[in-house]
Amino acid sequence: MYASYYGFRVKPFQLRPDPNFFFGSKGHRRAMAYLQYGLSQGEGFIVITGEVGAGKTTLVRNLFRTLESENVLAAQIVSTHLDSDDTLRMVAAAFGLPHENASKASLLISLESFFRQCERQGKRTLLVVDEAQNLSPKTVEELRMLSNFQTDDKPLLQTFLLGQPEFRKTLLGGDMLQLRQRVTATYHLGPMDLSETHSYIEHRLNTAGWNGDPSFDEDAFETIFAHTGGIPRRINTLCDRLLLMGCLEQLHRFGNAEVAEVIRDIRQEFDMSSMDDDHVDTGGAHSPVGEASGGLAHIDERIVKLEESVVSVLELLKQILALAEVSKHLHRDEARRSP
Repeated sequence: MYASYYGFRVKPFQLRPDPNFFFGSKGHRRAMAYLQYGLSQGEGFIVITGEVGAGKTTLVRNLFRTLESENVLAAQIVSTHLDSDDTLRMVAAAFGLPHENASKASLLISLESFFRQCERQGKRTLLVVDEAQNLSPKTVEELRMLSNFQTDDKPLLQTFLLGQPEFRKTLLGGDMLQLRQRVTATYHLGPMDLSETHSYIEHRLNTAGWNGDPSFDEDAFETIFAHTGGIPRRINTLCDRLLLMGCLEQLHRFGNAEVAEVIRDIRQEFDMSSMDDDHVDTGGAHSPVGEASGGLAHIDERIVKLEESVVSVLELLKQILALAEVSKHLHRDEARRSP
């Protein structure tokens, strides 16, 4: 909807991880360096943690894009509180191996045979486990056992573990000593700062074909950063809603007021109690009637703007239809005059 209104080739703030929009913040560059270092070692576990929406999945998909010419066969699974046997089935499925109704023993035999076949073909196998914080210690140990598959001089499988910060607590458990000894590198992906948030937004806009419309005031970036804490997915969610509102209300410039309005709408949708924060009673007591009337006035104002936008679209359609009718008559007259 708003993509065509502002002339974007694609939506700049889609929530789906897309390596084409990868932004190399300081933290993401360092995390990528750790992943590439791990690949160069060809063994062990690399652990990357970060908050929800920090960009871990996009990071890995960008890594996959760089592996196309390096003869690395990579597979990714997403952990969802599976037991160890089901996790092995997911690993087998990720590498395209038969897995339904297979016993644990047959799964292990198939996986080892597949890894050895890849090694003979000169290929390295890489397993990426996303949402690793959902893994039980027993399941983590099962993944560690896969790293025991090796030739005389090198392992047959390397594993990257991506998870939320609580996964570090799992690693620090007393029964995780053997896994910790095989971790070659670990990195925590933190949020972006204000300057990086500013650059991130413009990077995504430019990647989508931004021509400067809409424009963003400096205080708009500051408000976006304050609300999102520099977490990419939160930024995408807020900016997507901001552009949608801009399209509906025919805005071509965003400042603090417009961003704050969208934030207020989001809070009202997910937490109605936040309305209390938007109205302060100087007498020391809340005024429910005043709050309700203020909220209704805000809604009425939005409805009026939306109605104006719809009316403008209808007027444009009428003009197009009128021009089409005129063109039809002209063609008809020309046809009559033709010998």
